[in-house]
Amino acid sequence: MDILTVLEKRFSQFSKGQRSIARFILESYDKAAFMTANRLGKTVGVSESTVVRFAVELGFDGYPAMQKAIQEMVLNRLTSVQRIEVASHRIADQDVVSLVLQSDMDKLRQTEELLSRPDFNAAVESILRAKRVYILGVRSAGALADFLGYYLNYMFQNVHIITTGSSEMFERIAGVTEQDVVIALSFPRYSSSTAKGAAYCRSTGATVIGLTDSSLSPLGQNCDYVLLAKSDMLSLVDTLVAPLSVINALIVALAARREGELAKTFDRLEHIWEEYHVYENHNDGRT
Repeated sequence: MDILTVLEKRFSQFSKGQRSIARFILESYDKAAFMTANRLGKTVGVSESTVVRFAVELGFDGYPAMQKAIQEMVLNRLTSVQRIEVASHRIADQDVVSLVLQSDMDKLRQTEELLSRPDFNAAVESILRAKRVYILGVRSAGALADFLGYYLNYMFQNVHIITTGSSEMFERIAGVTEQDVVIALSFPRYSSSTAKGAAYCRSTGATVIGLTDSSLSPLGQNCDYVLLAKSDMLSLVDTLVAPLSVINALIVALAARREGELAKTFDRLEHIWEEYHVYENHNDGRT
């Protein structure tokens, strides 16, 4: 049951001040999600302490916990236009660079605490044993899928990167078997095609590894292993710093297990790159 349903059911039991808070959240949850307790109180005409007590009465440890619940609820509901409106309200007169960098650092800290090490290690072992590796990621998650696939192609011979949704995705995963691993990536607003694709692959017996922000997300409910990475919404941009960091960790862990093979691969590549001038030869102008 999300917080809006709770507010609607208990609305008649609230005091006058609490009703003002509840009414504002119900009508403008997209704005309330990113307000401090002080700002919310001023907006509806009650004290900051009243807002904090309201959160506790709803069963939260404090206002930050209630605010987090609202944020998680709205992330998948906002349209692009609403995202722009929320961003304008959230940024106001703040320094944009500091706001964005601080948000990314917060998400990295949360991810470090939440990421299941047993699931991470099991994901690594599954990829190493797989006959084929499929990577599913559409829309903004497509960039993450391409990045992961770029490096896995150095380590494995049978990597399939799928960044298109709907019918084409299903055509590409039709041959998935229990010997394969599927790595699916999805963050708010969640892609329905990625969740459905993961569910199909799991039904074939394939091992499905999900990189998402919640085990209760549409993708998280269709995975054998869930790698949690916190995302955020800033204007039209999905902040994917934490998910990318988890991908980096996955690549590093796999590379450490494939060190011998990788050394041979890159030794061959270095000769090819040098012979065909793939990279610029940099010098500082000295002879």
